[in-house]
Amino acid sequence: MYKNIEKQTKLQLKEQVQYQKGQVVSKTLVQNELISITIFSFDKGEEISTHAAPGDALVTVLEGKGRFTVGSDIFYLEAGDTLIMPKDIPHAVYGEEKFKMQLIVSY
Repeated sequence: MYKNIEKQTKLQLKEQVQYQKGQVVSKTLVQNELISITIFSFDKGEEISTHAAPGDALVTVLEGKGRFTVGSDIFYLEAGDTLIMPKDIPHAVYGEEKFKMQLIVSY
């Protein structure tokens, strides 16, 4: 089920993906018909443009600060903050500064 990550080892999720200048970097840890778990890093000013997901998306910021637009609402999340972006509601993510997040989508 899990991939791209060591098992039976103490890990820091934020260390599983590194920043790259001018990019959004992702690392998928789980992908199946029920759930997707991905770690992302955003360079400052980088974004994932508006889209809708086929499942509820729970995001937790691991470090830094990001801006999340969900429908017409805007949320600023920092390390330790969590937000659920509902299924089929358009949303976007923007790096207010460099930041890392964990995304869990349940289908």
